[in-house]
Amino acid sequence: MVEKKKNTTLRNGIILIITFLLGALALYGVFYFFPNVIGTTVTKLEKDVTVTDEGIADAVEKVYDSVVVVNTYVNGKAYQSGTGFVYKTEDGTAYLLTNNHVIENADDVYVKFTNETVVKAEVVGSDVYSDIAVLSVDEKYIIAVAVIGSSEDARLGDTVFAIGAPIDNAYSWSVTRGIISGKDRMVEVELTSGTTTTPMIVNTIQTDAAINNGNSGGPLSNANGEVIGITSIKLASSTIEGMGFAIPIETAVDYAEQLISGESPERPYLGISMIDVSDAYLSREYYQIIREANVTSGVIVAGFTENSPAEQAGLEVGDIITEVDGNDVPSNAYLRYYLYMHNVGDKMSLTVIHDGKEKTIEVMLTES
Repeated sequence: MVEKKKNTTLRNGIILIITFLLGALALYGVFYFFPNVIGTTVTKLEKDVTVTDEGIADAVEKVYDSVVVVNTYVNGKAYQSGTGFVYKTEDGTAYLLTNNHVIENADDVYVKFTNETVVKAEVVGSDVYSDIAVLSVDEKYIIAVAVIGSSEDARLGDTVFAIGAPIDNAYSWSVTRGIISGKDRMVEVELTSGTTTTPMIVNTIQTDAAINNGNSGGPLSNANGEVIGITSIKLASSTIEGMGFAIPIETAVDYAEQLISGESPERPYLGISMIDVSDAYLSREYYQIIREANVTSGVIVAGFTENSPAEQAGLEVGDIITEVDGNDVPSNAYLRYYLYMHNVGDKMSLTVIHDGKEKTIEVMLTES
């Protein structure tokens, strides 16, 4: 009986050893004949990852301390506020960019830095048509200088962010994030100089980053923390959401450098008074002219400045300008936009309708 039990135990042990050896042999066969099985599994696991969005904090830090809050005063009383940023230093002076409409009509302008230091700034110069203004302070107050990027290299969908002082100083240096929603957006605005309001077309970058009152003049930056625009405009109504606009940095710097050098931006002029066809359509004075021209848009020449380029070129009162250099002119705002793309001394081609007939007139542009 004992002998039988020993035999059983021995047999079970032998079976166990054989099973182990067969399993090892089978595993060896898998490695030998299918060497890529394990490698394939590992590769699959490497691709199975979780992507996390850590934000743009590094980019924000890069530009943050270059941003200032701009506060203006009239007769010693707080007037309005906006945003600006340090864009360069030179010979002990720091130059800051902001919007013209932020500092317009102000007696005094002060800037506040992120360390709460408040300094009175000098207005180096400003330009109503580009909506650019340059301020200066002593370089010793500067914490950081913004890195200037390229709006031309930016693509639709690129991440951008704005830093500014929306609403009032309580929310200074607020950061809002979005994307580039559009480029070369032609936005019509009304620019005010003294008591004169002039409709203008501005070429802008569109973004859905939140832009509010007080953000004007602040930087619009890319994900590398480089400034590609100056926030300037927001479309606001109950039917519009997330449509902000910025002046391309190349345009802003070009005008800023002219202002710093002491030059006033030189712009050509036509020397005409004008009225939009859309505004004159029901006017008794212009009804017959518009009817004979058979147009629904354009600009009517209502009068001349004596010896102006337009008068010398042969334009006449009642002519309707429909194109400038082949570009449609639906309103006088567009006419100014195409006019200001030229330099003094350039020739500009106007397509006009005179007595119901279309003709082309070449105008030699001079300075106003």
